[in-house]
Amino acid sequence: MLTTLVDTETLSRHLGDPRWVVVDCRFVLTDPEAGRRAYEAGHIPGARYAHLSEDLSSPITPGSGRHPLPFPNTLAEKLGRWGIDKNSQVVVYDDSFGAMAARLWWLLRWLGHEAVAVLDAGYQKWIREKRPVTTELSEIKATQFHPTINNALWVDADHVLEMTRAKEGLLIDARAEERFRGEVEPLDKVAGHIPGANNMPYEDNLDITSEFMSDEALREHYLSLLDKVPPDKVVHMCGSGVTACHSILAMEHAGLSGAKLYAGSWSEWITDPTRPVANGEF
Repeated sequence: MLTTLVDTETLSRHLGDPRWVVVDCRFVLTDPEAGRRAYEAGHIPGARYAHLSEDLSSPITPGSGRHPLPFPNTLAEKLGRWGIDKNSQVVVYDDSFGAMAARLWWLLRWLGHEAVAVLDAGYQKWIREKRPVTTELSEIKATQFHPTINNALWVDADHVLEMTRAKEGLLIDARAEERFRGEVEPLDKVAGHIPGANNMPYEDNLDITSEFMSDEALREHYLSLLDKVPPDKVVHMCGSGVTACHSILAMEHAGLSGAKLYAGSWSEWITDPTRPVANGEF
């Protein structure tokens, strides 16, 4: 059972294995249909397509972030239609080095499915190695996915407000440094960050080849920030609860298990003007 990352060679050997289900999660925040177009132009054989907004999120509400968690039963029904059940080894991939695919990785774990791994270095490496690509849609044998929801994996805005006021635990923001400092804000209406948050961009989980760093390097990377904070007291956030999953994945791969997701993240935080906002480094 693979539970964090899978390499291209391993996936290649299992193409056609009915127990392995591949899901294409390509998505561009500024062009919501780009991922679907890319999938239709070519994808890993057998892959289904999961749309971030339509499949992996619920509708936006006035008090939610840009990508609210999907309704569990709705997602479970879709997973069943994609042929995923308790016996499936799921592999998820994208063309953004896991930034989008990690969302489905986290969602499956939230629904109790541990056998899910992100394709390390994603579709770019698959193409670079000249591995098979198709435009054909595979026949999918629908099944039933029975969720076992674990809501201990995520926290809400009230939890984050309390932990930062009490100066307990560790809040890590995965957004780019310039967004965290409030210098630019391309997606949300308010710039800045939550007071007390620490900035560690999710791209820092990758090495110069755009693959995840080794588990030893990731462990050292995160322990330098955690200091004496236990992993289960760490909360990850980002703009809308998507790329933060990349950092949770990195910690899990490093053996630092138990970190939680602030699901609404920055785009939810700023819907309430009474919540504090900071700019600059701290």
